[in-house]
Amino acid sequence: MRILLIEDDLRTASYLIRAFRESGHLADHASDGATGLVMARDGMYDALVLDRMLPALDGLQVVQVLRREGDRMPILMLSAWGATYHRVEGLKAGCDDYLPKPFAFVEVLARLEGLLDRAARRPIDHVLRVNDLELNLHVREAKRGDRPIVLNLREFLLLERLMRHPGRIVTRAMLLECAWDYDFEPPDNLIDKHMHRLRKKIDADADEVLIHTARGIGYSIGARPAEFSKQ
Repeated sequence: MRILLIEDDLRTASYLIRAFRESGHLADHASDGATGLVMARDGMYDALVLDRMLPALDGLQVVQVLRREGDRMPILMLSAWGATYHRVEGLKAGCDDYLPKPFAFVEVLARLEGLLDRAARRPIDHVLRVNDLELNLHVREAKRGDRPIVLNLREFLLLERLMRHPGRIVTRAMLLECAWDYDFEPPDNLIDKHMHRLRKKIDADADEVLIHTARGIGYSIGARPAEFSKQ
């Protein structure tokens, strides 16, 4: 699970980010609502956890903007305001759940897992397709034609990012952001090593190559972008 946390209290944020990562999840942090909204719009998160009272843009506004734009990502709001009418305001704004502070991390995680389980049962298309390649986002399974493809977490995240932008160049920086934490300092060839393994899995024994390299820039999937002809 990749989680975006929007929380301006650095002590709370540090505790939650560490706990999420120790539980085996990827977690990124934004300390204000405006920055968090930009990150949430990127479309690479499985769930959003946010405080209600935030600088730049408060939590209710962040949720309202995302819902108006059609984003159905599960959202859990954390707030020191725990009265009934505060919870109702949060739910009406579009939150899927509302948890008053102080809280126990085990409950935060349990509620997130419950939200994701319910989201997986929504009657929406959760399969990305590029030519004969399919990626099921809920069960995290890939196949090309009738051939199943076993992916690890990093490979899944990289392939998802590429398949969300078919026919377009996805830069190395964008790939790094989608599969590693923001404060991670990667070696220079990290993306290329992972993409090499991913390409072998996707394009092995296939008549048509799907993953293309934009030398010095990044990668694309599907049709070769027009920018390739300029290189």
